[in-house]
Amino acid sequence: MVATIDTVVEVGNGMLTGQDVVAVARDDAHVLLTDQVLTIIADSRAAVDRLAASPVPVYGVSTGFGALATSHIPLNRRADLQRSLIRSHAASTGTEVDREVIRATMLLRLRTLASGRTGIRPETATALVGLLNAGITPVVGEYGSLGCSGDLAPLAHAAMALIGEGRVRDGEGTALAAGQALAAAGLSAVTLAEKEGLALINGTDGMLGMLLLAAHDLHALLVAADISAAMSVEALLGTDRVFAEDLQALRPHPGQASSAANLRALLHGSEIVASHQADPADCPIVQDAYSLRCAPQVAGAVRDTLAHAQAVADRELASIIDNPVLLPDGRVESNGNFHGAPVGYVLDFLAVAVADLASMSERRIDRLLDPARSHGLPPFLAWDPGVDSGHMIAQYAAAGIVSELKRLAAPASVDSIPSSAMQEDHVSMGWAAGLKLRRAIDGLRRVLAIEILTAARALDFRGPLSPAPATAAARDAVRTRVGGPAPDRFLAPEIEATVELLESGELIAAVVTITGALP
Repeated sequence: MVATIDTVVEVGNGMLTGQDVVAVARDDAHVLLTDQVLTIIADSRAAVDRLAASPVPVYGVSTGFGALATSHIPLNRRADLQRSLIRSHAASTGTEVDREVIRATMLLRLRTLASGRTGIRPETATALVGLLNAGITPVVGEYGSLGCSGDLAPLAHAAMALIGEGRVRDGEGTALAAGQALAAAGLSAVTLAEKEGLALINGTDGMLGMLLLAAHDLHALLVAADISAAMSVEALLGTDRVFAEDLQALRPHPGQASSAANLRALLHGSEIVASHQADPADCPIVQDAYSLRCAPQVAGAVRDTLAHAQAVADRELASIIDNPVLLPDGRVESNGNFHGAPVGYVLDFLAVAVADLASMSERRIDRLLDPARSHGLPPFLAWDPGVDSGHMIAQYAAAGIVSELKRLAAPASVDSIPSSAMQEDHVSMGWAAGLKLRRAIDGLRRVLAIEILTAARALDFRGPLSPAPATAAARDAVRTRVGGPAPDRFLAPEIEATVELLESGELIAAVVTITGALP
C-alpha cells in the first residue's frame, strides 16, 4: 500500500513515539521533515564539509572503515568510498524480513539523521523520506546484522535503494530493481558525499524497530491473556476470590495488580462462579491449580518486564546513534553508542516472559480437556467422546508452539562472535534477538487463541448457567466466526479465525464494551 497523508508523522520535531513508528511501519503514515529540521541538517553538513577539506584524516569522512580506518582516502575517491561502503555492507541473506520491520528501521534511521548530529545533507534525508512515502521497501534477508556498529547490513540495503541499486518492493509489494522503482515513483537516486554512507548505516534502528513493534503487540496480548485466563477459570469452576484486591496488595507488583483487577472485572457477575461459591461445603475444590490461581502473578510479571523494555525503548528513541558523531561545537568524535546491548537485552527478556505466559496458557488448555481435572466437562470437550476427538489435537498444537517458544527464549545477546579482524571484538546480536521475539509474539498469539477457542466451547458446555457478561462477550465474538459445540469439524480454520480475532483487536473490543478499558 502506498503512503497516504491521512496520518502525518513529523520527524525531528521532538521525539518519535512507538505509536508513530507503528503508524509508518504498518499503516503507511506520511512522513514529513519540516523546514526547520532541514535547516538544522544543512548547518551540521557545513561542519562536515569543512572537515572534508582538511588534510587531517577524520574517520568516516576521509578514512576507511572498521579495521581499515588507518587508510587515508584522497578527495577524488571519497564518493567511491561511500558507494563501496554501501555495496559491501549490503550483505544480508536468508528469508526476506517483513516489510514493517524494514520500514520501521528506515524511519528510525531518519530520526537520527534529522537530529543534525550525523552531518548528512538535506537532500539525502529528503530522499529517504521519499522512499518511505512512496512505499518503496528494500529487500533484506534475515541474516547479516550482529547488532554492533549498528544494524549494518539491513541499513545498507536501505542505503542501496537510495543510490538506485539493489532490490526493493514497491508500494504494491512487487519485487523489482531499485532504479526502476525510483523512476516509477518519480524519485532520483542519490550520489553520497563524505560521511553519508556511514551515517546511513550506523545505528540500532532495526532492533529498536522490532522492539517497538513487539511492545505494541504484547500490550494487546496481555489483555487477551487476562481474558483467556478468566474464561478458563470460569469454565473450570475456579474461584475469583484469589484475585481480591486486598490479597493482591500483599505483594505490590504493579503488573500483578493490573492483571488481577482485569480478572475481577472480567469475572464480575458470573452465574457459573456464583453457582459453586454460595456454600463452600458444596464445592469439593479446596484450591485451584497454579495455572488458574497464579494467573495475575505470571501475567503481571510479563507486564512489568514489558514496562522495563518500554523504558529502554523510550531512552533509545531519545538517543542519537552514529559513529563518528558530530557534536554541537563542530567536533567529530568516535564513540560506542552503536552497541546494541541495551536493546538486545530487553528483546531477550521479553522472549523469556512471552514463553512463560504461553506455557501457563497451554496448561489451562490441557486442564480444560482432561476429564479427571475439568470438573464435569466432556473428555476433550468432544460432542460424542470416542467418535469425536473434540479439541484433543488443538492442545498438541499449543504444546508444540510452547516448546518452540522455550527454544526461542534462549538469549541471543550472550552469544558474541568477534568480527572485522578483531576490531569489533564484542557484538550484541540484538538483531537476532528481535527476529526471534517477533516469532515468539506470533506463537503467544496462537496459544492464547487456542485457549480462548477451547474455553469458549467449555463455557457453552456449562449451560444453562451463564458466564460473566465480559467472558460471554468474548465467547460471542468467537461465535461470530466459529460455531458452538457439535460433532468434529475441520479445526485448523477455527484456530486461524480466532487468531484473526486477536490480531484485528475485535475480540478485545467486544469485551471492553462490557468492562471498560482494560489496562
